[in-house]
Amino acid sequence: MQSFITLGKKIYHIEKSREARRMVVFVARCLLNRSRMEKLDRYFHKNALLAELAEIYPFVYEQPTRAFFYNKSRFDDRARLVEEHMEFLTEHLRPEIVKDIYRENDQVLWTSEHEGTPLTLSISYEPGQRKEGILSVMLRLGREPLYQIIFWIAKNSAGEWSMWIGAMQGPNMENAKEIIKKITKQCHAYRTKNLILYAAQAVARSLELQHIYAVTNYGYYANNHVRMDRKLKTSFSDFWQEAGGWTTADKRFDELPLMEHRKTMEEVPTRKRAVYRKRFVLLDEIDASILRAMAKLKK
Repeated sequence: MQSFITLGKKIYHIEKSREARRMVVFVARCLLNRSRMEKLDRYFHKNALLAELAEIYPFVYEQPTRAFFYNKSRFDDRARLVEEHMEFLTEHLRPEIVKDIYRENDQVLWTSEHEGTPLTLSISYEPGQRKEGILSVMLRLGREPLYQIIFWIAKNSAGEWSMWIGAMQGPNMENAKEIIKKITKQCHAYRTKNLILYAAQAVARSLELQHIYAVTNYGYYANNHVRMDRKLKTSFSDFWQEAGGWTTADKRFDELPLMEHRKTMEEVPTRKRAVYRKRFVLLDEIDASILRAMAKLKK
């Protein structure tokens, strides 16, 4: 396999002192886990597509060496989930699509607009989110991220392919609260964080995944760290439970339904029924758009 120093130079901008220090730590951890790193490298050289993906996205070698994804994850756990994620994508999506995603090109699932600016849902990848996952479902206003669900695809203990959500991130932009308020109104009082979860559920169904798991507050990866500025500023657990989730035997993860529960009109107060009808029409449009778009991405 390539030397760990060569790999490190592909991952880190070593002209920067902080990145150079990270590379030293990376090489040390690789040496401590040499046999598992060699196994990971063999996996990414078992066919031409995987080898090309490892060149496009060399972080597949970094992610197992750092305390990423979820609380108390082990080196072998992280290496395995990277392998399984890439195995699933390369078996189910067209090769050019997988490469395009990791070249950081959004795969658009649904398009609308807000005050003349495109409002889109997409399958995306951004290196800055690699601590929490390997792929995102992204809601953007223009090029600005509003909300995203960051996840990976791997098997559960029963061997069933599942979506694993490592984080949900909200907006980090000027006037974020006002923009979110306006978009929520445009979506017939449907909150943007519910919208991004709804889209993630639709993606999971389109890929025929059997479960969705999401990190709890306890399971969040940053609990591996001492620095308090990396701690959660919102409660994932509360939102997952509100969205119909339930606890699992592993307290690091809740399980979420593959489809959002939809109220019947009889359950909706009379004065709100018109808004709910419009909301359901919008959600049905989003569902249909995601299904069509994902069909084009798949083999």
